[in-house]
Amino acid sequence: MKKIIGKIVLLILAIVMVIGIVLMAIGYSYYKEALQEMPLEEKVAEIREKENYTKIEEMPEIYLNAVLSVEDKRFYTHKGIDPISLGRAIINDIKAMSFVEGGSTITQQLAKNTYFTQEKEIMRKISEAFMAIEIENNYEKDEILELYLNTSYFGDGCYTVKEAANHYFKKEPLDMTDYEATLLAGIPNAPSVYAPTKNLSLAHKRQRQVLNKMVECGYLTNEEAEKIEEEANKIETNYVEEDMTEIQDDNTN
Repeated sequence: MKKIIGKIVLLILAIVMVIGIVLMAIGYSYYKEALQEMPLEEKVAEIREKENYTKIEEMPEIYLNAVLSVEDKRFYTHKGIDPISLGRAIINDIKAMSFVEGGSTITQQLAKNTYFTQEKEIMRKISEAFMAIEIENNYEKDEILELYLNTSYFGDGCYTVKEAANHYFKKEPLDMTDYEATLLAGIPNAPSVYAPTKNLSLAHKRQRQVLNKMVECGYLTNEEAEKIEEEANKIETNYVEEDMTEIQDDNTN
């Protein structure tokens, strides 16, 4: 009986390995096809030619730290793929029996934003991983972070940090306050939900997640995070009061 079970286990492992090899091969072919359609250096040049392209030195440090904390805290130590995040994502996906978490690094997200679709499917993830390694082999970390922040969607038609800062706060990125910078860092996760023009309350809820991550990573103290959160609460209270006043005025008229 034990021998039969052992053979079944080996057969299953062999099948899984074959499937894995096939998927890797297909994913690799998709990655190569994407590069043939537009080489990486041409794609990067295209991004940098954007009218409102924002250089990394034009962004406040607290904003960059917020992005790293919430998106990819090991960004400066991995080589494009984070084994720890990937392993955690696989476990969570298995538990949920669904593709709920991707474990994508900033480099993988850049690959997705520039070459692939936003759909969660295994072929795209494999192709994305190959592209992330290609990007890491050709560009410095600061360049990759800069490119990522100029290909992310911030809602309301904004695709660069400068566009988003101008649109939401009427100012240049370097002039953003700590409150504004940490609020902006949370938007790309779900722009249709977290853009402050869509739902300020949900935007602040996401901002609190960003602040908690920043505390965990050592970029903010608890006191500094609480101060930003207090400002968010005041702004939200004022927003609600103004909204109620407008409703009352409309009813009076």
